[in-house]
Amino acid sequence: MPREEDAHCGAREEHDRVTDHTVSSSVADQAGDPPATDRRRILLVFAGLLVAMLLSSLDQTIFSTALPTIVGELHGVSHMLWVTTGYLVAATIMMPIYGKLGDLIGRKGLFIGALTVFLIGSVIGGAAPDMTWLIVGRTVQGVGGGGLMILSQAIIADVVPVRERSKYMGIMGAVFGISSIAGPLLGGWFTEGVGWRWAFWINIPLGLVAILLAAVFLKIPKRATKVTFDVWGTVTMAISVTAIILVASWGGTEYDWDSPTMLALIATAVVFAALFVLAEHRAAEPIIPLSLFASRNFVLATAAGLVLGVAMFGALAYLPTYLQMVTGVNATSSGLLMLPMIAGLMSTAITTGFLASRTGRYKWMPIASMIVVAVGLWLLSTLTVDTPLWALMAYLFVLGAGIGLSMQILVLIVQNSFPDSQVGTATASNNFFREIGASLGGAVVGALFTARLTGLLAERMPAGGAAGDTDSFTPAAVSALPDEIRDIIVGAYNDALTPVFAMLIPLLAAGLLLVVFLKEVPLRATLDATEEAGAKVTM
Repeated sequence: MPREEDAHCGAREEHDRVTDHTVSSSVADQAGDPPATDRRRILLVFAGLLVAMLLSSLDQTIFSTALPTIVGELHGVSHMLWVTTGYLVAATIMMPIYGKLGDLIGRKGLFIGALTVFLIGSVIGGAAPDMTWLIVGRTVQGVGGGGLMILSQAIIADVVPVRERSKYMGIMGAVFGISSIAGPLLGGWFTEGVGWRWAFWINIPLGLVAILLAAVFLKIPKRATKVTFDVWGTVTMAISVTAIILVASWGGTEYDWDSPTMLALIATAVVFAALFVLAEHRAAEPIIPLSLFASRNFVLATAAGLVLGVAMFGALAYLPTYLQMVTGVNATSSGLLMLPMIAGLMSTAITTGFLASRTGRYKWMPIASMIVVAVGLWLLSTLTVDTPLWALMAYLFVLGAGIGLSMQILVLIVQNSFPDSQVGTATASNNFFREIGASLGGAVVGALFTARLTGLLAERMPAGGAAGDTDSFTPAAVSALPDEIRDIIVGAYNDALTPVFAMLIPLLAAGLLLVVFLKEVPLRATLDATEEAGAKVTM
């Protein structure tokens, strides 16, 4: 009987929603608001969302090439790591918070607020007189930036049905990929030209445009004004995430993996992750509801996204260094050599978005993605110091094409698994775990690469320190060494990194096994979602 009552309640709710939707459509028609006007409004809103996504993802990488100059000018080499870590920690912690609050109180105000906080952080960073203020500015940026990507993806769910949304999500995926390469390029360009502070100032006009477009054209309903905030869940999640990112950032570089500091951080991450699960079990409005994990497609798509995050950012983290050391190009040129990867990612991300919209079929995309990414990693593992540049760039294109095949489709699968009232929370949770995967990917690849490089250099370098301090090698310093020494160092870099790509392939095989079990639930063609639609795919 309770199930029958639930079904009747669900039917009544669905009838009310359909009626409300019909009435609102009639009012719009009477007001002379034709579909073309709606499309223009959506496109203008979408433009603002793309700018917000670009700002958020760009600021994760733009300082990688500018940092040596920045810390030199501000006399803060010992605090250099916190310029990137401060942003990453704040952004990751804020992702599920923005997602949950967006579902509870509406996303328009949150989106404009996140942009405003991001711009405040940009002003603080751009005017920073020392490293302390620079780190404060980056952390404030992260507090705002954590919401930009999540809210952008969720706002699309407020204005576009899932079936049509795939086209927009594909373009968003392409923008995210572009920023991964454009960030280091812009950082280097600003540093060598108008100055590194423009890496902050450039955000101001772009952010103001996004705020204006959202304020004027974004029309989405407000939700509840009174919410119960998950304090204990937020605190335990923040501590656990901070510990995880510090482990990923410090392990094998700042501290040895078996040092007391690293062991304490690992223990903190594990203990507070367990406390977070307990807090979510008891919370009235958990920021990451455990009920999400009752959806098979959510679990599989999120785990697959984490796998892709490890593979993508693990490869991206050290490929520019490899290109500089092995091919002898400068930092800017190494970034340009990564463009084929972006071309591959853009081509498949946009194409799959339109195909999913047109055909409604999408399961093959993440399956193909895992296979193509694995092929790309295998190709990269075959690189030698004599591999021609055209071949290396072709391998990067293959890797990018594989990532683009499923980057945003996996988010779409998650959104399609839940009613519209939970889209923000589900999207934020998916991105949250992918961000964790990205951090761990860079750490794992970095640890393996560094360990192998140190061993190979110790094994191959001639006695007597003819090459100088091996910890101080830079591309310029290596190119100035005698041919015999330079060949040893270049060979060591090649032989240290390329096997690591092959080590990631079993992870992709596990990802392939995950996505094979995805269920291809039809993409919803309307914005009216029922609880039943969200519960179609369960464990």
